[in-house]
Amino acid sequence: MPATAGTPRARALSAALRDARETSGVGLRELARRLHLPHTRISHWETGHRVPGVESVAMLLAALRVTPAERERILDIARNTREPSWLTVGPTGIPHQLAGAIECERAATSIVEWSLMGVPGLLQTADYTRTIIESLGLPEQELGTRIVVRSERGEVLRRNDPANFEALISELVLREPVGTSEIMNAQLNHLVQVGQQSNITIRVVPLRTGWHPGWLGPFVLYEFADAPDVVHFEHYSSGAFIPDEYDVGQYRKAVARIRNLALSQAESLDYIAKLREQREDDR
Repeated sequence: MPATAGTPRARALSAALRDARETSGVGLRELARRLHLPHTRISHWETGHRVPGVESVAMLLAALRVTPAERERILDIARNTREPSWLTVGPTGIPHQLAGAIECERAATSIVEWSLMGVPGLLQTADYTRTIIESLGLPEQELGTRIVVRSERGEVLRRNDPANFEALISELVLREPVGTSEIMNAQLNHLVQVGQQSNITIRVVPLRTGWHPGWLGPFVLYEFADAPDVVHFEHYSSGAFIPDEYDVGQYRKAVARIRNLALSQAESLDYIAKLREQREDDR
């Protein structure tokens, strides 16, 4: 297996190639016939077991006749795949960041997310997600695509053999309204419901606990069975995936410190339920 396989950029590339072929309506064997390649090689590219070079990616996209814009987007992912860290910036930054996060979520055995100001994406309701994305002022077509993609992310936590997901969330997340009262109340109710799943842990960090590393910003820690662990930082129009052993180790320490301040799972779900009831009584 090439050294680059399993990195966030490589995972995003394999997903982009698979999606491009399926969107074009071309079967795996038909594409292999067009390219005069073994179908197993293309399969390995699409599953991330092997990472194709830029020339191979360009050849594949030409055979699928993808649009120029999509071709450049995928080629941009394919470039510099040997770099373990991945900084996503510019006009393609948000789509690349989302693609990388989704593929990390699909492959991870464990995910820990610290969220300071919003419900983690994997636990958001569709209406909560829509409210956030609509505020970005995107074109209608792109808006709809992002809402669908983000709304489907939570499926990875309900599949067979799902990843263990631990959400460490600030009390601010629960008290800051996003959307209407109905949307926020439904989101709180959803957190209580999904918190019953055996693979999901939700722990609330109360305010007035003093300074801790989480105040420096949100982050996600992904653990994999077949690749180095990765820390992901998501910002407004950019993001970064960092597999550096030192940085990952530092964020493990940050997670431990935040956990020490958090309510237990039972206390957290009870707190969320009571807050939801209070909001409903205040209407």
